[in-house]
Amino acid sequence: MLESKETVGGGLRSGAITLPGFTHDYCAAVHPLAAASPFFQSLPLQDFGLQYCYPEISLAHPFDDGSAIALLHSMDAMAASLGADADAYRKLMLPLVKSWPVIGNEILGPIHFYKHPVEMGAFGLKALSSVNRLAKRFVTEKTKGFWAGLGMHAQVPFNLLASSGIGLVLLTAGHKRGWPVVQGGSQSLANALAAYFTSLGGVIELNMPVQSLDQLPPSHAVLLDVGPAQLLTIAGHRLSPLYRWQLGRYRYGMGVFKIDWALSEQIPFTTPAAKKAGTVHLGGGYAEIAAWESAVWGGSYLERPGVLLAQQSLADPLRAPAGRHTGWAYCHVPNGSNRDMTTAIEEQVERFAPGFRDTILARHVMNTEDLETRNDNYFGGDIGGGANTLSQLFTRPALRASPYRSSARGIYLCSASTPPGGGVHGMCGFHAARRALKDLFQNLMRKEK
Repeated sequence: MLESKETVGGGLRSGAITLPGFTHDYCAAVHPLAAASPFFQSLPLQDFGLQYCYPEISLAHPFDDGSAIALLHSMDAMAASLGADADAYRKLMLPLVKSWPVIGNEILGPIHFYKHPVEMGAFGLKALSSVNRLAKRFVTEKTKGFWAGLGMHAQVPFNLLASSGIGLVLLTAGHKRGWPVVQGGSQSLANALAAYFTSLGGVIELNMPVQSLDQLPPSHAVLLDVGPAQLLTIAGHRLSPLYRWQLGRYRYGMGVFKIDWALSEQIPFTTPAAKKAGTVHLGGGYAEIAAWESAVWGGSYLERPGVLLAQQSLADPLRAPAGRHTGWAYCHVPNGSNRDMTTAIEEQVERFAPGFRDTILARHVMNTEDLETRNDNYFGGDIGGGANTLSQLFTRPALRASPYRSSARGIYLCSASTPPGGGVHGMCGFHAARRALKDLFQNLMRKEK
């Protein structure tokens, strides 16, 4: 395995980027999909140092009146907390939670003939809805606001079809396994995967960027963990004109502006639920968050961004010196934007946690260019590997019998630009590897005949 950077991990890297003793996650911070991943669950990663840390509350969404909705592990407790929306929430989520053991692997993969078509059909009817349409199931503005916070993870406007899918999966993961952080930093998950790989005889070479396939020795298959833009650079001369055209049409999604804070104390949220939550969605009600996501998609800005915030040190005290804490937050911005969103993000935190700015010891910010510099796959600051539109949901990066195959024999794509898309779950590589192995053995059998 060739890694272009000085450490393995991609979006799982961690480091002391503010002050000594504070460990921050460069990108991925909270891992509901890693904990729920069928592939990761099949690996003995705990034997190689992986340990998840679970906050008391997975997710909280505070409101201006000091109240909040929290994602609770118990379905009954969660539904009861929603008052008039209890039945609507139960009808929405209970079937998905019950069927996850048989459909989880199928959801986190490409389109194929499903082994459980009834359960997958029930999920699909909900997941293919827009965030706007699904929000109509709820009657209270607070439940709608809570759902809007989940909708932000799709990184698309709320009126687009299939924008509900990611929120539904994250809610299901919250009820099944919770939203943990990785002890010692997200880098520890990458390190565990690397250690297991080398224990099997694998070899990892660091600081080895690949600009062309001509750099590589002869092989039966090459799996490239890159986006369509890099694939064109690395292997474009071996690809068919049609496939190159398809890759050139691939749409990247919104960018991200991100801040890490070293804090003198815990973020002083007004609501107790947010004080206990590993993840906090900030932005008030549904209309405010929806308006921000729509504006950014169109290339513009409004006054108040929707903010996704993590408090890893609440569950993992190894992240900061005794009595200190870490904070992590980002908002969406137009792809490639270099606008400084520091003030806007911190004002949103201060809105729900008066006195927050007084706790900041140091900060580290990254705009879209900084993110792409650290990880070439984050094209224009898009941390999801491509826009999660309906046309790119299952066919990314191109419409093909297998989205992992390129048009050239032996060249495969295994990044977040393939199904099921962005997120720390390992399923893109899992499905790409299975495709490559199946093709290789079929080719060998043909030669033997």
